[in-house]
Amino acid sequence: MTTSFPVTKTGMRRGLASAALTGVFALALFAGHVRAEDANPVLAKVNGTEIRKSDLTLAEEELGPSLAQMDPSTKDDNVLSFLIDMKLVAKAAEDKKVQDSDDFKKRMAFARNRLLMDNLLASEGKAATTDDAMKKVYEDASKQISGEQEVHARHILVETEDEAKAIEDELKKGGDFAELAKKKSKDPGSADGGDLGFFTKDQMVPEFANVAFSLEPGKISDPVKTQFGWHVIRVEEKRNRKPPDFEQVRGQIETYVTRKAQADYVSKLREAAKIERTDKPADAAKSEAKPTDAVAPAKK
Repeated sequence: MTTSFPVTKTGMRRGLASAALTGVFALALFAGHVRAEDANPVLAKVNGTEIRKSDLTLAEEELGPSLAQMDPSTKDDNVLSFLIDMKLVAKAAEDKKVQDSDDFKKRMAFARNRLLMDNLLASEGKAATTDDAMKKVYEDASKQISGEQEVHARHILVETEDEAKAIEDELKKGGDFAELAKKKSKDPGSADGGDLGFFTKDQMVPEFANVAFSLEPGKISDPVKTQFGWHVIRVEEKRNRKPPDFEQVRGQIETYVTRKAQADYVSKLREAAKIERTDKPADAAKSEAKPTDAVAPAKK
């Protein structure tokens, strides 16, 4: 005998609500799956093995500069063709047991270690590049720059002292410096009237810099000899050097902080490790035990 229970209106409403809720969850999960598929679609299949958009992106990162000159559509097509060929050849290599050779195993171990190193150092570098860390580097560098004097000058460069004296005389009689520079200077910047822009003392050879920084704005120098020839110099302006805005040098600062963090991290690992160099005496090996650019790539 089957016992039936009456279904109340409340129970019916609860049952319908539960079914509706289950349907909503099912639709949400399906939608999420569809969105994930759309974001990383299958681009090709090689003997049933899928190649997805994410594979293409990774290959582009690895192939790097060789793709720089290609337009996007050509690049994607070439990379996908490369991945298809790679899958085919890799499978053929497996069939021939290439992976069992000593050479392959050594190369695989090296590639694994390199990938582990690059990923960890990239993580360390990224963690170090906080706004506070970068702004501190900027502020420290700005303190060194602020107050340093720089000069804006023009010059005319000729082969002999006599030529330089003749130009000096012509300028003292009212000759136009920029026009004379265009006509007579052998410097590559003569087309700009000999304009050198602003520069600091250490950016010029000492003979030139000493005279330029001793002149008052508007004054013209006596002939000055350097390794390049004979110069006549006119100072346009002097000022205290100003640091560039933070955003102008943000990329350079980020690279510096990244490299420093990576190098410091490797140094700490070296200090904690027992490293034995058998290719040279212990003292020499110890003095050379420092990270190199090859060990600490500036990846972010």
